[in-house]
Amino acid sequence: MNPLRTVVQKVSSTRAFARAGPHVVPAVDRFVHRATRGRVLLSARMPPGLVLTATGARSGLPRRTPLACIPEEGGTFVLVGSNFGRTDHPAWTGNLLKHPDAEVSRRGRDMPVRAELPTGEEREEVWAALLEFWPPYATYARRVERRIRLFRLVPREKGGGAPVER
Repeated sequence: MNPLRTVVQKVSSTRAFARAGPHVVPAVDRFVHRATRGRVLLSARMPPGLVLTATGARSGLPRRTPLACIPEEGGTFVLVGSNFGRTDHPAWTGNLLKHPDAEVSRRGRDMPVRAELPTGEEREEVWAALLEFWPPYATYARRVERRIRLFRLVPREKGGGAPVER
């Protein structure tokens, strides 16, 4: 394993990172993402990243959020609503629950996607794969009483509707 990745995993598991990370990481990533026209995310030292543009659940306005993602075969991505191990669900998860059609920007390309909620055995399989890929998610889960939301983003054609539970 990459020594830098090991250090980043240890740091990202700390409570100090849980307090500072939600404020610092997205702000820096948004700036760098815009400055490089979508080609670079500094959080790439963490799991791979993308910028999610979802419709605000209350405002109805576009909300851009840099997020870690786990790319899957077939062009899908998994997002983890860990919120750095903080007590509340991150706002972007509520946005996807209300408005599952969204857009992602990754490596300079924009793609329309639809958020699906893996459930049951499928969710457990996704969670196990996530823990293997990025072990700090286990630390986050132990810190919170809520069930961390997982979303699979599936490429789509333009359209609308509610989240698909699988």
